[in-house]
Amino acid sequence: MYAELCRLLVDDYEVGGVSTGVLAGYEGRPFGDAIALRLLGSVHRLVLAGEAPELAAFYPSVGGSWDPVLGWEAFEQVLQSRSAELRSLLTQPPQTNEVGRAAALYGGLLQLVEAVPLPVRLFEIGSSGGLNLRAEHFRYNVADGTSFGAAESPVVFDEAWSGHALKPAPLRIAERVGSDIAPVNPLTEDGARTLTSYVWPDMPVRLARLRGALEIAREVPADVRREDAVSFLHGLELSRGHVTVVWHSIMWQYLTRDDRAAVEARLAELGATAGESSPLARLRLEPLPRTPGGPYDFLVELQLWPGGVRRILGRAEPHGQGLVWQLPTEVR
Repeated sequence: MYAELCRLLVDDYEVGGVSTGVLAGYEGRPFGDAIALRLLGSVHRLVLAGEAPELAAFYPSVGGSWDPVLGWEAFEQVLQSRSAELRSLLTQPPQTNEVGRAAALYGGLLQLVEAVPLPVRLFEIGSSGGLNLRAEHFRYNVADGTSFGAAESPVVFDEAWSGHALKPAPLRIAERVGSDIAPVNPLTEDGARTLTSYVWPDMPVRLARLRGALEIAREVPADVRREDAVSFLHGLELSRGHVTVVWHSIMWQYLTRDDRAAVEARLAELGATAGESSPLARLRLEPLPRTPGGPYDFLVELQLWPGGVRRILGRAEPHGQGLVWQLPTEVR
């Protein structure tokens, strides 16, 4: 659906159609600003709020059925009639909280606590609404019949992963804290709508997971602070008797080069103080090279201090699907 809409938007823009007025001033913005996602999410938000009934009939997320001809006509009408409001919404960076990535983070955490059987202090940078901080409350089913996580969870991953078999491990989360420069409160109607608006309307599995995670968020508290990643980590200290875990997923590209360097430096600084009773781990799903200078892939990587050894645990697609575990491989 969105692929068709993007093609139609390009055609409309090239002939000077209604989209040119909505997108005026955004011509030179870099790819990372995700202008297409901003626009599509802004329109989806109006649909979810019941403010674009003529378009809702074509959005599966609210019970409609997509039609590339009639749907585009209704979409075009919304661009025309709600231009000022859409231009205002375009100023807001996308705030996705992709629940599908929880499988990679949770599976990585299982492998960590198997090696380091301590209660976990969980800290997330770029956490948006903090939904993935509740990852152990989701259900993960594997093709061989084994399951992990919470048995009665409203968030269910069927065929959550494949490859190297994982072992169940006693997972105790002692603390869960996140940071984001513009956090979304998933407990409010506005926050839930914001997060939902950035999910593709014709992807029912992603929508179902998100809606289930919003239910869990109302039951399981997490502290998400309005703070940039560098400042957040500078306020972090290790704790004896716990493994302190810093995790993140598909957010690294949004940091400046200087901020990335500062995050790496702070983690190395914290790692230098880590001990057997106060270890530090970094767990991430990000585009990373398997070897220095090699091609990038979406890898699950675990780094553990003392020592700071980095290991690749597996790979996944950007939204977390197609997750395949491997025997941990040290990065040299």
